[in-house]
Amino acid sequence: MRNLTRRRLLSVTLGAATAAVAGDALLVEPTEIKVTHHDVPVPELPPALEGLRIGCLTDVHLYHNISAAARAALEHLHRERPEVVVLIGDICNSRDDLANLAAWARQARGSAATFATLGNWEHDAGIDRFTGERVYDRAGVELLYNSTGRVTVGGATLAVVGIDDPVLGEPDLPTALAGVRAGDVSTWVMHGPGYVDTVPRQTAPKPAVILAGHTHGGQIRLPFYTPYTPVGSGRFVAGWYRDTVAPLYVSRGIGTVLVPARLFCPPELPVFTLRRGPPHDGPRAPA
Repeated sequence: MRNLTRRRLLSVTLGAATAAVAGDALLVEPTEIKVTHHDVPVPELPPALEGLRIGCLTDVHLYHNISAAARAALEHLHRERPEVVVLIGDICNSRDDLANLAAWARQARGSAATFATLGNWEHDAGIDRFTGERVYDRAGVELLYNSTGRVTVGGATLAVVGIDDPVLGEPDLPTALAGVRAGDVSTWVMHGPGYVDTVPRQTAPKPAVILAGHTHGGQIRLPFYTPYTPVGSGRFVAGWYRDTVAPLYVSRGIGTVLVPARLFCPPELPVFTLRRGPPHDGPRAPA
């Protein structure tokens, strides 16, 4: 009788733990957005760009509506009020979602400038460059397609280099870099981070930072183990990687795909602040 009671207690305990984890993964974590803050040291940074902030939103995956996670991301963004916002792909899932994309992007704006790139889901949905430009233009956002956008603050310029999605698009880094001028402080933005390992180390001019998404940080993770990341992730999962052509940050993104759940991998709004100083060197920092 005692053993039966113990077995029953263990069964109930395991059942309760499983239900709690499932509830967290399905109901809590998908909208529990973490705002993370990161300093980006830049040698000889112009004084006017000191303290300039870049908010990065990726993998929102709007589908049929503006999700609770997408709305929560806007609330956090409005509290942060970064000067520049970059929307780096997989913002929506299909052409039917373009109206929602325009409505959401209109509110996801930086105080000085907002830029976007396409991700693999937009390409898979048949959202080409010209469709993307038309929709984003209505929202006051500049779509970068192997091209460079520029934002000027106090007479100093930040160049934002947008590279087309490496998974289903046609990335062309030399064409994108053609718009970077000598002495520009620049950042590269792209959807799939695996592409970064194909960029030769001697590529110039180098950016202060590279921002990417696509991986969802694994979305469903176990302690110390990430079972799955999508094609195009390469060796990257989430957080900082400092052993590439320039420091790379991979965001966990906002939305979900395949299953509407996250486990040990909350959505993320990273905000980067430019600071004058020598660049960081060393291995990847924890996500």
